Amino acid sequence: MNINIKSQLIWVIILYPIIYYPQVLATPYQLNRLVTLSYNTETTYPNQELSKKAIEQKIPVAMNEAEIEFLQNKITNWPIGKRIAYWAARFIGTKYDPDPLGLYVRSNRIVTDEAVDCMYHTFRAVELAQSRTPHEAIQKALNLRFISRGELVNDKVTNYDQRFQYGEDMVYSGKWGQNITSRLGRVRRIKGSRGRSKVTILPKSTLKTRTFRNKLQDGDIVFWVKNPRKRVVGEIVAHLSIVHIKKGRPYIIHASGLKRSKRRAGGGVVKEVLFSRYVRKMSFIGAFITRF
Repeated sequence: MNINIKSQLIWVIILYPIIYYPQVLATPYQLNRLVTLSYNTETTYPNQELSKKAIEQKIPVAMNEAEIEFLQNKITNWPIGKRIAYWAARFIGTKYDPDPLGLYVRSNRIVTDEAVDCMYHTFRAVELAQSRTPHEAIQKALNLRFISRGELVNDKVTNYDQRFQYGEDMVYSGKWGQNITSRLGRVRRIKGSRGRSKVTILPKSTLKTRTFRNKLQDGDIVFWVKNPRKRVVGEIVAHLSIVHIKKGRPYIIHASGLKRSKRRAGGGVVKEVLFSRYVRKMSFIGAFITRF
């Protein structure tokens, strides 16, 4: 073979992979990095740590399903109470749902993270805490939100009329944790309603004590009880919130706002308040407490 032709062939053999497949000349570290980028599903973008921090700053409505699932799995080994408090806190800053019926009910949806009232906020925090994927959270919702079980057809709930509409029904159902009211301090019996002649609550005087506050734990659900004289449709519970312990002190996270009416536009926001401060200023006469 002509020497010039042989020389050209040799250069083609040398240069071709460099031009078209430069990775074949990668160092062992670079090759390992290429494999990692190809097969490690956690490494999908160059600034991974920056992206993770960005997710941590988002409220749920701003997250996609992959981001929600990332956070669910990040805390999957935490105790259930801490997971509930974590998700409750993720909603801080979310606008309050002023719809008297509830946006989730009126739209027949499971997920309406764009606007939340106190019941939906509690629903969603517990559902996300008890699951590892957004889909699993929806399945949890179909069990937890309903006296029986929810039904979905084409992603729409068809039986929201069978949902929990009264907080006290959640307390006594057993689905929303164990009712530990009587274990936390001095209790009081008050007039019941809707088939319950009397109910046992923690009165405001007990809620004010440090001894009581020291018994609270992350994720405890507080069902605030209104004065029987102020009941409108037989409701015992008027508001819900979730406990978050920070530096040994209990706070409550709750959707704080007003429902829309003829006299007002309604509105508010999810916020966190020191438990003792809330109790001191509230108009409620006491509370039930449940714990998972």
